[in-house]
Amino acid sequence: MTMLNRVHLNGLRAVETVARLGSLAAAAGELNVSVSAVSQQISRTEKQLGQALFERTASGLVLTEFGAAFATRLGAGFRELAQAVALADEASQCTLVVSVAPAFASKWLLPRLSRHFDRHPNVLLRIDASVRLANLDHSDVDIAIRLGDGEWPGVRAELLLAQEVFPVCAPSIAAKLRSIEDLAQTCAITDERSMISWDSWFKAAGVEPVTFLKGARFTDPMLCLESAIAGHGVMLAWQLLTADALTDGRLVAPFGVRAESGLGYWMVTSATKAESRKVHDFKAWIREEIETTMAQFRTLDSAA
Repeated sequence: MTMLNRVHLNGLRAVETVARLGSLAAAAGELNVSVSAVSQQISRTEKQLGQALFERTASGLVLTEFGAAFATRLGAGFRELAQAVALADEASQCTLVVSVAPAFASKWLLPRLSRHFDRHPNVLLRIDASVRLANLDHSDVDIAIRLGDGEWPGVRAELLLAQEVFPVCAPSIAAKLRSIEDLAQTCAITDERSMISWDSWFKAAGVEPVTFLKGARFTDPMLCLESAIAGHGVMLAWQLLTADALTDGRLVAPFGVRAESGLGYWMVTSATKAESRKVHDFKAWIREEIETTMAQFRTLDSAA
């Protein structure tokens, strides 16, 4: 292998291409360089090897006996290199990168991923859990799940689920809430970075806002959720954050009133790239999962 250090790879590539295609001009076209550049690469390689690879004739270059044997080995070697590079491309084609906020990933997406694995066993999912907006044109992210109004420039956004907000709390606290006015005797669990407020919910409920007792404040919705489950107070939540905790009874939505927030979860892809099959399949799968989740909500509503 140490002998390779004295021969430039570009020169070997030039030799292999001329030997395979039969002319300097054809090789220059494939390599996207000038004819003179290919000729110089071949001459330099012959000097580095100390062997003539081609005879210069009036009709063009003709492989010497050594050159023919050398080119055969080179061809096999470059085919192996091409296959190695193709492995990386194949891995990229089979990997789906999804950008999503940590709360969405942890509390809703992660528990359901096994069903995507079962349906698409050849697709490797990589979850980029981040609150930053991924650059879909200049990153490896294939699709993002974003929370907002859908008005992001330079992307293609499809509504996944309009977000509704409602109070949730532990069953022990819900048992004390006979009316909405009783909220004034409870602590509010607050997400300091939240894009939603209580005003829209009180308006949907048709009552004047109440003043809560001071409760815990967090900068992460997952911590708010865990605080509510622990019985520390009432939090204003939304469907996908609380779906599993409501279904298994760790949380209760005490008043059966949900308010539109003007926000939603959106599936976001690049506006300039064609949609791949793996993205198309992921969209279909996640829509089915959303529908299943919302069916659970309808069941909870009818039981309330």
